[in-house]
Amino acid sequence: MVAEDDEKQAELVRRYLEREGHSVRIVGDGLAALDAVRHQEPDLLVLDVMMPRADGLDVVRVLRAEARELPVLMLTARTTEDDLLLGLDLGADDYMTKPYSPRELMARVRTLLRRARRAGGPAAPAAGDPVLRVGGLVVDPERHEVTVDGEPVECTRGEFRILAALAAGPDRVFSRQRLLEELHGFDRYISDRTVDVHIMNLRKKIEPAPRRPVRLLTVFGVGYKLTDPAKAEARTKAVRRG
Repeated sequence: MVAEDDEKQAELVRRYLEREGHSVRIVGDGLAALDAVRHQEPDLLVLDVMMPRADGLDVVRVLRAEARELPVLMLTARTTEDDLLLGLDLGADDYMTKPYSPRELMARVRTLLRRARRAGGPAAPAAGDPVLRVGGLVVDPERHEVTVDGEPVECTRGEFRILAALAAGPDRVFSRQRLLEELHGFDRYISDRTVDVHIMNLRKKIEPAPRRPVRLLTVFGVGYKLTDPAKAEARTKAVRRG
């Protein structure tokens, strides 16, 4: 399904999708997109942000509140960090900024559909996976739940995939490329900027001071790691005493 109020853009996307064998329905506003998803249950939604009646962000917010898990690829002319953070935080799976390459759009569609058809993708936690604990952070893959010092934390699917991967290897450094594989599998078209946005969102949710993280750390020039701040502090004190 393509939700796009610009008729020329919508028709261009339709032609490329149909060329790849997809059946396509186009809707021109946010309320029509919600109604169509509820009644037709598409495999994937290509969603413009700026639309009449309800914008793309509102559409994603409602779909995720209804526990609808279809992949959502957002198209946006907004390029600020806050806009990208908000789209992913609401539950969008990927985004592209306009103007975009139709070939790259098709590549990203293929990636999202492959991941959905793999019944969860490479990093999807399987039922029965052990609960992961890193200090006060607890990740429960079976229940898809996260708590920090006993307080529940709401995570999008992308955030949960990254956090579960990091929690399974505490203190291990994960490169952006490795985390991208956790999110999307192997695909050269997905930007590592997506990982950075998820990391920033996660820090807002699990860190006492997101600008001075103590759990989800950047290893400059390499990637990210998850650590227990109490153990890290103890190690630092031991080194100073030694």
